[in-house]
Amino acid sequence: MIIEENAASLPGPMQPITHDNLLINFTTEFYRIWSTNGTKAKLGTFWRPTPARDALPGYFPLGDVFIPGNVNINGEMVSAVVCEKDLKGAKNSKGNALAKPADFELVWKESLTHSVTRTSIWRPIPPVGYVAMGLVCASDHSKPSLNTIRCVRADLVVEANVGDPLWNDKGTGAKLSFSAWAIEPPTAEPGEICFAPGTFVGVPTYSKPSAPGTAYALRMQIPLQIKAAPQAPALTGYAHPGDDAVVKVTQIARLPWFAVRDHANPAEQFFSSPYYELQRTDEYVLIGYDHNTSDKTRPAKWTAHRAQNPIGLRKFSGFTSIEIAKAWPSVLLSDMRVLKLSARLPEHFTHTESSASGWNEMRPQVVIAMVAKKTAVAVYQMESHYRLIREDGTQVAVEFGYTDDSSIHLTHYPPEQIEVASACPQPTGNTPPGTEASAVVDVIAPSSLKRPSATDTAP
Repeated sequence: MIIEENAASLPGPMQPITHDNLLINFTTEFYRIWSTNGTKAKLGTFWRPTPARDALPGYFPLGDVFIPGNVNINGEMVSAVVCEKDLKGAKNSKGNALAKPADFELVWKESLTHSVTRTSIWRPIPPVGYVAMGLVCASDHSKPSLNTIRCVRADLVVEANVGDPLWNDKGTGAKLSFSAWAIEPPTAEPGEICFAPGTFVGVPTYSKPSAPGTAYALRMQIPLQIKAAPQAPALTGYAHPGDDAVVKVTQIARLPWFAVRDHANPAEQFFSSPYYELQRTDEYVLIGYDHNTSDKTRPAKWTAHRAQNPIGLRKFSGFTSIEIAKAWPSVLLSDMRVLKLSARLPEHFTHTESSASGWNEMRPQVVIAMVAKKTAVAVYQMESHYRLIREDGTQVAVEFGYTDDSSIHLTHYPPEQIEVASACPQPTGNTPPGTEASAVVDVIAPSSLKRPSATDTAP
């Protein structure tokens, strides 16, 4: 049977995700196409995303969605919809982002003579260079309108995997066989999010489809706001440096709502915070200071503690699902979400360009400096502190930090002194008992060393 639901009045749309000339947004409004209620098949309902013309003009669904049960999902579920970006008269060399299907081919139809709806399911046939993202249902046996959905240009999507079974027609009495399957996005590359729009794939058998090109997912780059690293502090006198001399620089990774676990209800999260900011604040932290007022060079030694805290990082990931050193989510964000994703932060944003092992390192470093006579020395180390912020400015979960081992910085006064810094390798498992540091950094002032006398060896 056909049931049309009245969607509640909801807030306006979010700022769209832009991928080349493709705009991606989301709707919580759906039209019920067919419910299996009344048949002996598994209870479920096929819905069509229906972006409101006043809120999302020009947007189209990518296919229909299947939801177990027979409840009204309007205002509860969220599905992706797409639109062609207005290029203000310009042309994209790759062509339009979206295209109508060239045609539809029948995949399944309900054939019982006593059936009220005579439902059918169709596969869009995309034009050359485009792909179909899902199947389309009809409340009769007629082909759907070509304006029902849009196909997406092939370079704007990524091939996906066929996931778990959603529904099959066993119990409907139909002559044709049919099974519907979820779409699972591939594992994202660093700096990327791959996500399935909530649609499904289907085949006229009960076997899982395995042919290449069966399923596709949308993809996007994680937007970044990158600034130059903070300027290293410099001593301008003999006085102990204060905190007011420290410069902080904040980098931002902007994450869409569906990449963060913050609410059990996806629609509530979508409307309350369409985007989140993962902020990384970099600053040089003072490790130690020494003012040598004597007439001799002397050593100074400090302990540099790390900002890493694996327990805090696990708490952050547990609350938000976000992982620092790998793709996420490791488990589904919610049973209520039709959108499935794989996301991974850029490696330069998470200090994982060469290895992620630094996030598990908690042992402090020992810093040793040879301080020349009548000289003041300060040693700094770079730290990054991360926090996740909603659009209303409130913080999600806990903060966590990272200390960059390679960022030891020494400054001295008077400035004409020149120091040479070298880092010793981290100790192995044969570290002598009582050794607490993971590395020792020697900072030596050449002015304190004896220079060899010049010898004229010319004939």
